[in-house]
Amino acid sequence: MPEPSEALAAPPPPPGAAAATEAAATQPAPAPAPRGGRSVHTRASLAAALVSLLLVVAIVLGSRLLRDFDSALLPYAVATVFLAFGVTYRYTVWVSAPGARRLFKKGFGSLFSAANFRAAPTALPRMIATYLGFQKFLGARSRARWAAHQLIFWGCVLAALITFPLTWGWFTFTSGSGSGPGYEMRVWGFKVLGFDSLDFLGWLMFHGLDIAALLVIPGASYFLWRRMRDRGAGTGQRFAYDLLPLICLVVISVTGLLLTFSSIFLHGGGYEFLAILHMVSVVFTLIYIPFGKFFHIVQRPAAVGMQLFKYTGRQDEQVFSCKRCGEPVDTAPYVENLRATMQDLKLDFDAWAEYCPRCKRMLRGNAYLTHVKKGFK
Repeated sequence: MPEPSEALAAPPPPPGAAAATEAAATQPAPAPAPRGGRSVHTRASLAAALVSLLLVVAIVLGSRLLRDFDSALLPYAVATVFLAFGVTYRYTVWVSAPGARRLFKKGFGSLFSAANFRAAPTALPRMIATYLGFQKFLGARSRARWAAHQLIFWGCVLAALITFPLTWGWFTFTSGSGSGPGYEMRVWGFKVLGFDSLDFLGWLMFHGLDIAALLVIPGASYFLWRRMRDRGAGTGQRFAYDLLPLICLVVISVTGLLLTFSSIFLHGGGYEFLAILHMVSVVFTLIYIPFGKFFHIVQRPAAVGMQLFKYTGRQDEQVFSCKRCGEPVDTAPYVENLRATMQDLKLDFDAWAEYCPRCKRMLRGNAYLTHVKKGFK
């Protein structure tokens, strides 16, 4: 494998090579082997179908053979089954790529490694809290972006913890008198607690989704405002990928709050229209998640595993130093993993992983001054 300086120092191509290269570039790329592509998508489809079937079985059993299942929530339940299919399908296709497969193996291997747990028993809980929960890495970019992201994250987590089990019929609220104020919360048919709907606990139980909406609206609105006003954020944005998810979150939250407003202050006026609008927005968003920006939520645990992989390497003092200046680059296992991934992708410049960013720039600059600019004199 040539060193980076040797690769840059290669002699220029003969005069006819440029024309031949340009002609070759205009030809259509050869089609990939159909067998491999079909096998990946077939595996993804089978895995997605299996997960969807397991979710349907879990809904039937968790709702006590549909006795606790609310038929009015059927569209939401169907949307969650499509969500499970889409997430599993895309995740399987994602981990089938060489780079993602290696990240997946190394990341989850570190997550479930007994040796890592013995070496640093508090590392995994701390990284889950800081990297997944509070996302401290976002605070280094902007405190406002971090705060807005936290509002969206915890609002969506709270909404999911309430909506999904209710949709699936896993827990229910029943009243012995039929109209309250005393209610019982049952999980899979078993009584968990009783509460009065008029006290503070009862208010929280019945307005949890409203609280989630009040968290999501300012966070999503900030990002919408930033993408409308910040020239840097709006340069490469795409409507379907960057703006549509935020709009969906705002629509879901606003229509959910309007449902509460209608039932309390309007005596149910306009409730049916708002309920349909809210249902359509939620169903659309759930189906859209596997194919949009929110898919990174599913990918994030693998990144936590990679952070743990790098952390344990630093704890073992397995630091790789730059081959040119001797400054630390990263952990030795991480550099080896990066080179192996680049080799899997047939990238012939994996030797660059052994140099620090400063030395990479200097090597490229020296090679340009010596071998490229010299040819124009």
